[in-house]
Amino acid sequence: MARYTGPVCRLCRREGTKLFLKGDRCYSKCVIDKQKTITMPGQHGTRRSKPTEYAKRMREKQKTRRIIGVLERQFRRYFRQASRVKGNTGETLLRLLETRLDNVVRRLGFASSLAAARQMVTHKRVGVNNRIVNIPSYQLKPGDRVHLTDSAKGNLWVRRSLGQALQKGLPSWLEMEGNISAELLKTETEANPLQNVPVAGKVKMWPARQEMSFPVNEQFIVELYSK
Repeated sequence: MARYTGPVCRLCRREGTKLFLKGDRCYSKCVIDKQKTITMPGQHGTRRSKPTEYAKRMREKQKTRRIIGVLERQFRRYFRQASRVKGNTGETLLRLLETRLDNVVRRLGFASSLAAARQMVTHKRVGVNNRIVNIPSYQLKPGDRVHLTDSAKGNLWVRRSLGQALQKGLPSWLEMEGNISAELLKTETEANPLQNVPVAGKVKMWPARQEMSFPVNEQFIVELYSK
């Protein structure tokens, strides 16, 4: 599975905004927060020019693709799939990306970043409907149940990420099963408070546009690929 393995802060600087590719570190150690003006990477990063209409649409597409972490060929397949569905093509495209297994694992709080969520899935630490799935791009739908394996529940970083997610609150299209509270997860000891507790979440409905994790203009992406 091909993926980008270079420095991700470089991508945020190129897009001129936070893409939150490092999870919680983006809130405390972001290079964009430390700079008064955002400089694009490369020897020509200090040049300023007015972007063309094509460049504006290209940047929205690149920003979306980099947030979800897919390459161009796979992103085009998502667009072709969205264009075959009735309704708003741009919103359908974002919905397909939002309901990928690795992104749902992140939104449920099982991982602090998309990269960590993808690693959990590929290492067989996540199951869907009581079956282990190791494909990060696995498409979820309303009614699907996502759960952690016993080995994943014992991971301190998973417990810490889950506790922070419960404090912030989950989006309305997701729900957590059981009575797991943030207070239960605050104790960072060797004893696992989740040992005998099922850690699982459920996709209740399709996500609404305002709850998707893509601060982009999806219409620009449609216009770019429709030429």
